[in-house]
Amino acid sequence: MAPLNKFVLSIACAAISLSGLANAEFNEDNTIYPLPNVGNLPIHDPAILRHPNGTYFAFKGGVHVPYYRSEHLNGTWEQVGTVLETDSIIPNKKNATRPWAPHVVERNGKFYCYYSLSQAGCRDSAIGVATSDTLEPGSWKDYGALVATWSGKNSQISPYNISNAIDPTVLIDDDGKGYMTYGSYWSNIWELPLSDTLLAIETPHHPDARHLSFYPIEGQPDHFTEPVPKCSDPQGVRHEEGSFLSKHNGTYYLWYAHGKCCDYSPLPEAGTEYSIRVGKSSNVAGPFVDKSGTPLLQGGGTTVYASNHGNIYAPGGPGIVAASGDVPQDILVYHYLDRNVGLNFADTKLGYNYLTYDEEGWPIAHYDPIQ
Repeated sequence: MAPLNKFVLSIACAAISLSGLANAEFNEDNTIYPLPNVGNLPIHDPAILRHPNGTYFAFKGGVHVPYYRSEHLNGTWEQVGTVLETDSIIPNKKNATRPWAPHVVERNGKFYCYYSLSQAGCRDSAIGVATSDTLEPGSWKDYGALVATWSGKNSQISPYNISNAIDPTVLIDDDGKGYMTYGSYWSNIWELPLSDTLLAIETPHHPDARHLSFYPIEGQPDHFTEPVPKCSDPQGVRHEEGSFLSKHNGTYYLWYAHGKCCDYSPLPEAGTEYSIRVGKSSNVAGPFVDKSGTPLLQGGGTTVYASNHGNIYAPGGPGIVAASGDVPQDILVYHYLDRNVGLNFADTKLGYNYLTYDEEGWPIAHYDPIQ
């Protein structure tokens, strides 16, 4: 997912006038996908938590991880505070003041906020965690890093020596076991079982890591066997990141953003911008396949939501608010750009759609909830 310091880059590189946007070449003006429900919250890589009492909380990257609450997904959103009271305690990583792409889960009344520190175009990154018993500001405790890549504890062991420790999300399975997915360009998406406390990787010196997705580049190896550079990938960019693991009727779903993120000046070739894809598996550790049966480790992926209606552009940062209580169906949440507003990094906003599943278990996005 997009690094927050790309905000500055996008301002410099994407100074596109609204009149220019009106004439820009966007992805096909399709109506295959429904319009988004508007969340009325500027946000990138949204982390949406539905509290057991029905209140929604939205967490986003930024100074000390700001978060908001609302009675409804479409707002009105009120800022609660920040997760961190000071900079992250993780040492020697960039953006300790402005962590990226948080994700929050609840287990047994305790809330866990996973966040990442990194810098644009480099994999000198780390994933940290903070916890709270109440979700109130000032109640969070920062425990520091679970995973580090390029530098830091255990960063030279596999898969940390070939991956990028950003975009963490955690699935709490039915038995209470936690599984973290993470990763971005370079070797794409990985899964790590968490310890019983959810504050560390299980067997951290010998992690039982599972490779979940990998986008091949023609003429390049289909996997990494050697450590990769700190910044840039000499093999090229593999545009898959921002994963989210969900479960529905006993089937596991790996959601992720595929395509070019964030800097849309000039616009990329139509169809190569961010879109939301998914694969599914009967096992939490995979392998995950798409609707045609192609493994995600071989570049597969079924598109569930993409640019549509001429002005909805580059949806990404997917997550699922699971059905519960008076919400009878899963909800797909994400960020997107509206060409009538702009294509800068800061223009992304919260969107969401209701999901149904076909007879084979593949998700379908809808504008209206299904009664």
